[in-house]
Amino acid sequence: MFTFSVVDGRAVIARGRTDAAANGGLRNPYYGLLPGKDERPGPWVVGDEGVYLLSNGKLAGQRALAVYAEECDPKTNPDYWHYKRRYFGGDDGVVFIDAESLEAMLSTNPEATHLRVEFATETMQLSVITRS
Repeated sequence: MFTFSVVDGRAVIARGRTDAAANGGLRNPYYGLLPGKDERPGPWVVGDEGVYLLSNGKLAGQRALAVYAEECDPKTNPDYWHYKRRYFGGDDGVVFIDAESLEAMLSTNPEATHLRVEFATETMQLSVITRS
């Protein structure tokens, strides 16, 4: 399970849209192997050196916005590698979350403070939670 601040998640979506408008579109997470797939606004859940949400707008020299999961940030959790391996898998990977669907889910619970992302063998489950 990976937890992200809703505020940070919205910032990643906004940054992706801003970058796309300024630089001619959205990036494809499949390195051009699947043209047209997931080239729409939305964060990527990336697992490599930790697990993080990444903006997907095209870039012109600047870096994409990345926000680490609370449980899997290399700067704050010395066991991040083991946590990532256990809950994301040992290989690197990218999973797309459609911004429109995510924003609709967040709007159903305006008091939500965090997005929870859970992976099973063939699925990803998203939920919103409220922490005090």
